[in-house]
Amino acid sequence: MTRTTMVQALNSALRACLDENPRTLVMGEDVGALGGVFRVTEGLQKDFGESRVFDTPLAESGIVGTAIGLALRGYRPVVEIQFDGFVYPAFDQIVSQLAKMHARSLGRIRLPVTIRIPYAGGIGAVEHHSESHEALFAHTAGLRVVTPSHSDDAYWMLRQAVADDDPVVFLEPKRRYWDKGEVHTSGASRALHEAAVVQPGQDLTLLAYGPMVKVCLDAAAIARTEGRRLEVVDLRSLSPVDFGTIQRSVEKTHRAVVVHEAPVFLGMGAELAARLQERCFYSLEAPVLRVGGFHAPYPPSRVEDAYLPDPDRVLEAVDRALAY
Repeated sequence: MTRTTMVQALNSALRACLDENPRTLVMGEDVGALGGVFRVTEGLQKDFGESRVFDTPLAESGIVGTAIGLALRGYRPVVEIQFDGFVYPAFDQIVSQLAKMHARSLGRIRLPVTIRIPYAGGIGAVEHHSESHEALFAHTAGLRVVTPSHSDDAYWMLRQAVADDDPVVFLEPKRRYWDKGEVHTSGASRALHEAAVVQPGQDLTLLAYGPMVKVCLDAAAIARTEGRRLEVVDLRSLSPVDFGTIQRSVEKTHRAVVVHEAPVFLGMGAELAARLQERCFYSLEAPVLRVGGFHAPYPPSRVEDAYLPDPDRVLEAVDRALAY
């Protein structure tokens, strides 16, 4: 077991993938000599060469299209999109080609492409550098969509994603890049698409993923001083969703609040709330509530704290749910 930042964990995971499979490639803008904007790929080109870790033009559609072609030729590309808001030019390639090829070929073609995307806010960045667009990808059949919330999951989930024969959108919560955590060297503690109960409780379930898991743990710690025990579930996977773990938690606590950075309107919380209403109707003692960003473009950095959910907003929703 080692203690490391999420950036270092991701770097180690990529290094392990490159070392284990000579057909694994790392590609993207500035991933080579620079090591990426966040230094996730630092040192990889030096150790594995320019033919396996290489810079691409500033053309996201071309980057993903090239990765699809490489996958068709038997390679296992790992694509880095430099910032969340830069992925839109590649959206057509991702949803029309990458996600559809397996079904289009009646199962004959697999595209083992991993697309790494730093996402969400909290770092004081400019426009198009703090967006949460996970619902766009989770809505697209044919894509696996996952997001770690700490270093151990970052390491093992990225290795699992690269080893998967299906395309995976790997969302990295950039504001957690420098948080340190333990990484277990013995092996992954759970499957790629398995949710995790990270804080047991009995009064209400908080459902979160990526950057909001820590916010919910902080809210649960505050609630504990007030005599309320909140259960925190880290979804980890957004497509597919581990509804079994979620359902068992909500059937135990009888209440749920879903928390994410993306706008509440048509966000992941809408699907989770609808499914819980269907599957836990006779167990619920209050409506499933949602906490998230506002239905507006991501704001300038000087006011992003007013936009992003914090423990106070989470606990306000908890109070409303417990009042029923």
